[in-house]
Amino acid sequence: MKTIKGLKVTTAPSGALVSRMRIGGRWEEGSGEFLEITSPATGAVVGFVPLGTRADAQRAIAAAQAAKPKIAGLSVWERSKLCFAVADVIEGRKEALARTLSLEQGKPYHAEALGEAGAAVAAFRNAGEQIKWLETACFPVEDRNKRAFSFLQPKGVFGIVTPWNFPLALPSIYYLAPGLATGNAMVWVPAPTTSIIAEKLMECLIEAGVPDGVVNLVTGDGPEVGDEVVSNPGTDAIAFTGSSETGRIIGAGKPLMVELGGNGPTIVLTDADLDTAAARAAAGCFANAGQICTSTERILVADAVHDAFVEKLVAAARAVRMGDPFDPATTMGPLNNEPNAQKVDAHLADARQRGASILFGGGRAEGLATRLHYQPTVIADLSPDSLLNVEETFGPVVPVLRFRDEEEAHRIVAKSRLGLSAAVFTQTIRHAFRWAEALKVGIVNVNEMSPYWETHIPAGGAAGTASGIGRTGGRHTLLEMSDLKTVTIDISR
Repeated sequence: MKTIKGLKVTTAPSGALVSRMRIGGRWEEGSGEFLEITSPATGAVVGFVPLGTRADAQRAIAAAQAAKPKIAGLSVWERSKLCFAVADVIEGRKEALARTLSLEQGKPYHAEALGEAGAAVAAFRNAGEQIKWLETACFPVEDRNKRAFSFLQPKGVFGIVTPWNFPLALPSIYYLAPGLATGNAMVWVPAPTTSIIAEKLMECLIEAGVPDGVVNLVTGDGPEVGDEVVSNPGTDAIAFTGSSETGRIIGAGKPLMVELGGNGPTIVLTDADLDTAAARAAAGCFANAGQICTSTERILVADAVHDAFVEKLVAAARAVRMGDPFDPATTMGPLNNEPNAQKVDAHLADARQRGASILFGGGRAEGLATRLHYQPTVIADLSPDSLLNVEETFGPVVPVLRFRDEEEAHRIVAKSRLGLSAAVFTQTIRHAFRWAEALKVGIVNVNEMSPYWETHIPAGGAAGTASGIGRTGGRHTLLEMSDLKTVTIDISR
């Protein structure tokens, strides 16, 4: 049996469960091969998505190139109106989108999926509003007979590749909404395991009046359709969110927006409010089953408060409820796919081999519908050289590392080359500023969990780390997706 990313490849399924690609102005089912999508929570078949080919991606790129004048030719106010129209359609389908999200991705409907659908609505409204007030400049010049100014133009055709952890909100916030607002055409390749929700979002764009060919959806295997989109000369710029390993090899020679992995350290100092620190660190680890680039992946705790903090963290882990994603009592869903679950297994095995102690959890949950449900896990006595401290785990597993002084804490943090986000818990303002300035990450949250973020705030990896290039969030994304052009005019004659 042929599989891709753990998904069964099948031919010619029939019925309402078959999704489609969108290329130019047409819905297409592709060449006849499909990926079978199953619920990570129950194992039931959710649907089938076309296994696109390089030829499909090439046609989508050609359609986007042909559509560039349609979207670039709209005024800023017209593009703003289009973004608001998309937001209205998404809002009208919010519950249905959240249901698809829970079925396909696995996250709890009440605790997480409805909120993600709401974030997609906000993404298009924010982009539609902010693009109207994105200012450029008129420059003073030495020659009195010259006038110089700048303005923004779209980059052209963006190739966009997105992950499975937030398959509705992330494409909307990072790329599709700001891409429409700035006048770019796009070719979008979603993660294979969450391509059904991508089709549902495309339906919203089309109903809202997005012109044919402006946004194209190609589903399939990343090494084929994704590679074609990022390497084809017909894409003018690349936007990618995913692993650091993949990020290092994409988009050479093109403008890049790349958000990659993280393993956000949380620092708990001796003067921290331990109840707040434990509750928010737990939320940062177990939200979306730990499948967030900015998740709380490791906690460094000052020796004097280590034991008291760990006790509170274990209590928070015990309070997590797994189960049916549509049960209002469920607070944590399963991991999305088996390859990711195997990575979490490997990181835990490495920690055990190096002498770590499992204080709570420690593996896959028993008695649930699939093996993708993973216990909320708390670990102590971790070696700083362990994979859990050095790499991104992407699961509900949080190690607690003890430190004696700040120098030792910084050495432990620096074991990882990732630098996306961090959190610091302290009640002393000078400690907060010192740590915020010293940590080599793009985001530092003080007395808040490391994944906390609002969509208008800049986010991205620090220079010199393996966590990405550029900034997303509000006007920063709009600028990243635009070209700044400078014009000088001689008015002397």
